[in-house]
Amino acid sequence: MQRILSTELKVMPENMIIGIATGGCPHTAIREDPTINLAVIEEIEKKDPSLDLIIIESGGDNVMTTFSPALADYFIYIIDVSGGDKYPRKGGLGIESSDLLVINKIDLAPHVGADLSIMKRDAEKIRAGRPYVFVNCQTGQGIEDVAEDIIRSILFDKKPVVRKDRTR
Repeated sequence: MQRILSTELKVMPENMIIGIATGGCPHTAIREDPTINLAVIEEIEKKDPSLDLIIIESGGDNVMTTFSPALADYFIYIIDVSGGDKYPRKGGLGIESSDLLVINKIDLAPHVGADLSIMKRDAEKIRAGRPYVFVNCQTGQGIEDVAEDIIRSILFDKKPVVRKDRTR
């Protein structure tokens, strides 16, 4: 993925995409002890102090995952429709308290027997007014909504600067 983002798609310079091996449970490094991640963030900020946004990704299907406030100012939790329409109903810190819940791969719903209207109802109930969005990355549906929420909530309506020189 690093090679694709940096060299083929020219999204970012390769040296700015950093994978971290924790040697243990990756959720601990984003929740209880984010020290290793904080050190890498400091390194990235030294490489490019003009950055407006640093994205930290942690994979897995732990519905109790959340980010330490010391590590993240804004937290997007992404669930996959292929997990079934019961997924939002499961609750958990990520689903309930993230700044934005993304319900991804909605195009798969008919193939896995997931009812998007049930997911919508449950997301509205469990999120108690907090935002969520349905996304289909294949068609782009919902992507602009996610970007707009990030711009409004993190960048404070400041549009990201698109740099022509991405070789830093």
